[in-house]
Amino acid sequence: MESKRRPKTPAKTSSTSPEGVRLQKLISEAGVASRRAAERLILDGRVMVNGRAVRELGTRADPVSDDIRVDGRRLPKPERRHLLMYKPRGYVSTRSDPEGRPTVIELLERAKIRGYFYPVGRLDYDSDGLLILTNDGTFAERLMHPRYQLERAYEARVRGVPDQKAIERLRKGVPLDGQRTQPAGVSVLRVMEGKSTPQAVVDVVLKEGRNRQVRRMFEAVGHPVLRLTRVRIGTIRIGDLRPGDIRELSPREIQSLVKTKDARLKTKEGL
Repeated sequence: MESKRRPKTPAKTSSTSPEGVRLQKLISEAGVASRRAAERLILDGRVMVNGRAVRELGTRADPVSDDIRVDGRRLPKPERRHLLMYKPRGYVSTRSDPEGRPTVIELLERAKIRGYFYPVGRLDYDSDGLLILTNDGTFAERLMHPRYQLERAYEARVRGVPDQKAIERLRKGVPLDGQRTQPAGVSVLRVMEGKSTPQAVVDVVLKEGRNRQVRRMFEAVGHPVLRLTRVRIGTIRIGDLRPGDIRELSPREIQSLVKTKDARLKTKEGL
């Protein structure tokens, strides 16, 4: 009696990309087969991702980081690209939004930048400033991994002028969701007159990235944020970029990010 063969477990795809690209689309775009024929290849077990057979049509993969093969032949990988965007306010830093709000991917499309990109980290819908987008899953994972503690600097315009006590609280950490924030660099840059109360522009440097962290930190000390701009990621500063501008990161900038994180890791681990 012929034994029944159990289907192989679907391959695990890269966890760096929050969504990935459907396998049939990747296969079609590589010129291997039409979209419909690619679906048949998947159902027939002829597609491998990271060494494991895939039989589910909904499977997604990272075109750069994952090893994708059809009948043993590896799909060509796209060129690794790393973009720096000055995200304007009013855009969501995700590939799609269930609420139908504009996304940063639409800004790439308007600039006629082709390919599959995803944001590295998040920047609030109401905030503006620097955002990195890439198709390189390994690079994105390194940027986002908490152990590297990549610095991100912000300029926050807040209601009122934080006194020294409030500044010290922010520097030492404030409780958010039952866990204290890590020590931060906080200093008042300037004070200006507001409509009803003075306002302050505060420089904030973080090494972690919780949801809406800067806004929630200032709410905790009684100075709500009126406007928030990310002005630096690691060694990369906003420079003369304007809202909506997009450019490629230079090899030197990419290397500086990697070197900064590697140096910190070696120091922490005593290497």
